[in-house]
Amino acid sequence: MSFSNLGLCAPIQKALKEEGYTSPTPIQLQAIPVILSRKDILAGAQTGTGKTAGFTLPLLEILSQAKQTQNKPHVRALILTPTRELAAQVGDSVKTYGKYLTLKSSVIFGGVGINPQISTLRKGVDILTATPGRLLDLVSQKAVDLSRVEFLILDEADRMLDMGFIHDIKKVLAILPKSRQNLLFSATFSNEIKTLADGLLNNPTLIEVARRNETGGGIKQAIYMVDKNKKRDLLTHLIKKDNWTQVLVFTRTKHGANKLCDYLKDRGITAAAIHGNKSQGARTKALEDFKTNNIRVLVATDIAARGIDIDLLPHVINFELPNISEDYVHRIGRTGRAGNEGMAISLVCGEELEYLNSIQRLIKEKIKQITLEGYTSKQVYVEPEKPKRGQRRPQTRDQKIRQDRESRNNQGQNRSRDRDDGKKSRGESSRKRFR
Repeated sequence: MSFSNLGLCAPIQKALKEEGYTSPTPIQLQAIPVILSRKDILAGAQTGTGKTAGFTLPLLEILSQAKQTQNKPHVRALILTPTRELAAQVGDSVKTYGKYLTLKSSVIFGGVGINPQISTLRKGVDILTATPGRLLDLVSQKAVDLSRVEFLILDEADRMLDMGFIHDIKKVLAILPKSRQNLLFSATFSNEIKTLADGLLNNPTLIEVARRNETGGGIKQAIYMVDKNKKRDLLTHLIKKDNWTQVLVFTRTKHGANKLCDYLKDRGITAAAIHGNKSQGARTKALEDFKTNNIRVLVATDIAARGIDIDLLPHVINFELPNISEDYVHRIGRTGRAGNEGMAISLVCGEELEYLNSIQRLIKEKIKQITLEGYTSKQVYVEPEKPKRGQRRPQTRDQKIRQDRESRNNQGQNRSRDRDDGKKSRGESSRKRFR
């Protein structure tokens, strides 16, 4: 089936053709007709399956059908993303697919000056892509009006919850009109996502193009059991031995990303680090240098896992396993995109075995172990025994982390409620004094 069979107008089809897209991916094939019928959706798809176009194309189609007026455009569609990189990527997609339409779009996120964003918003936009924090900053300055939003899209909703944006999301929802179409996209599903969906979506259509939390079919996965102090040497050896030219490496911490980047550069491997402490200019430059092969290695924390979209990226390396299993799916989803093949390698030391166990339980797959003389340890990974019938499985590290995060979120919500109650009581006392 081609895009012409999905009810998209000629200008959008022309833009798609220029980008070389002729046939929709499975997520697009399922999502576009449902969105065009003006229904809410809860969509789950592996990263790299074309889900961004799955919501931008029907959104552009619906908005382009409205009668044009001489008045200044107002925000009709709001797209929320967890990271700056993903916001920029989605914004580029909106502009690319909508370049032959008269709709105006803009992207706003933190880490850059707010005044140019205010100036753009005052001129009027139809489609706004934003990160939650900067959006609320602009709302507080009365620089953006969300009272006429018709569409709300939460992209990578699971990552937003992982990053603690649940309170910001709730604040945004309180501002928006009650009557609107809601689209929630998430690469992984958890109980927290289900809770969010239950409160946000109205009789949604569930769309899944693969088993929940499944990794991409074109990704070959492998692990090297290695002592912690030999990880850097093994990584250097792998890059040099096979002359890898484009390698995305994930670390757990910002400091670790900087140290690994310096180590690689000292050994003649061009590299750059990207994480939350870097300025937006530095992050953008590092990503552009990586895309254009000016550097061989990009060392990143999980903040980058949702915003890196590189065609034919061959290798993703987990220098350290993530402590949240779903992040493994997002990390390795940077390779093997759009039906292409890719390689995902994890360097695992003894203290990370619990992480590995959780990951393999999540993806329901045993990852192949590779040994390399002189580098890997003699330790052989042995899968833990399943609990006997009637015996409870011990709480996993993932469950502990989620439980702690939920507890902190609830405490934050209670403090916020207490502050609001305090403001009300102070206001009532003032009114009593001045009666």
